[in-house]
Amino acid sequence: MRRRLLTVVVVLVLLLLGGALVLDRVGKSYAERELSDRIAAEVASQNATSGIPDVTIDGFPFLTQVAAGDYQQVNIALPDFAAPDGTGGTVKMSLLDISAQDVRAPLSTLRNGGDVIAGVVSGAGTIGYAEITALVNQDGLKLAEKDGKLNATVQLDIPGQKPIEITGTTNLTVENGSIRVRFSEVTSKDLPALPFLQNMINALAYDLKIPELPLNLVVQQVEALPEGLRVTAGAENVNLSAGGL
Repeated sequence: MRRRLLTVVVVLVLLLLGGALVLDRVGKSYAERELSDRIAAEVASQNATSGIPDVTIDGFPFLTQVAAGDYQQVNIALPDFAAPDGTGGTVKMSLLDISAQDVRAPLSTLRNGGDVIAGVVSGAGTIGYAEITALVNQDGLKLAEKDGKLNATVQLDIPGQKPIEITGTTNLTVENGSIRVRFSEVTSKDLPALPFLQNMINALAYDLKIPELPLNLVVQQVEALPEGLRVTAGAENVNLSAGGL
């Protein structure tokens, strides 16, 4: 009799645990779908495009995070992200990865509405060199990474002479939402030793305008990789309510 009762109790506990697990997974999936839909709407509102946002909410169980109003991390992957740069061109990234941490959303806020705040939001994406070359629209421009630096080859127009090809490493800086590419350590077999030519080279710089990114992300850093320029962006105390959590 006792064994039978114990078996019944164990079965009931397992059923309850199973039901709680199913409820937890259903709740998590629902929240991720809702957030995906809202992020997609925000992307569209910025005249940008992307594939369907892939959203995952880290941490287990999910329902305890809802009860505590504190979420470990929300990951958002935007495949094939593209947005206008404001000058008639389009900046494309094969993948824009966004991570929101320290997300605070009290249960009362979820029930009644209000601000859902992420303490830190970061994002990263890579712009291919072919895309950059098309945006800059400079004759003879070739870009490639070497030893962690961006190498550039470009034709330099000299008044009264044929254009000459110069090659050099570049310095990359972020200025007012743009990536500035400035030449340094320039070499050319055809470059005459004339002061005004050196001044022309020193003035060579290209600005790559980064479009508005979701969740108020601001470009903070750029680095040269073999596949393109890796752009890193960040923001603090971001209101995710418009994003839909």
